[in-house]
Amino acid sequence: MVRTFAMALAALAAIGFTSTAQAEGIGVEGGYSRADGHWGTELGAGYALGVGGFKLTPSGGVFLRDGGTRLYGRVEATYTIPLSLTLGAGVRVSGDNLRPYGTVAMPLIPMLKLKGNVGPKYYGVGLTFGY
Repeated sequence: MVRTFAMALAALAAIGFTSTAQAEGIGVEGGYSRADGHWGTELGAGYALGVGGFKLTPSGGVFLRDGGTRLYGRVEATYTIPLSLTLGAGVRVSGDNLRPYGTVAMPLIPMLKLKGNVGPKYYGVGLTFGY
């Protein structure tokens, strides 16, 4: 059911953004999280498309944990309150695990944000540069 919801959300967002999308650009992220039952470091990159304060950001990266690595992908739909917080929801896929989560980011300086993600069996904090 979560997979179906995630695919429907991604499809609706893609349809809604295709005709009026404005490229927001490339971004990179790094942080410390608990995912797949382990603590580790997430390093990733993505590309954001935006309309007004809304953004759709597909991204992917590597989760470094316990001497091993695991690839992940995710998509986030967010809204930025001007000169304030960015709030949204996302879905993270790693192996057979599909994890929905909420996300919040706060600007530190232009182009650099402190970001947190929280969901069932997945949470983390880190920095985002770009987007």
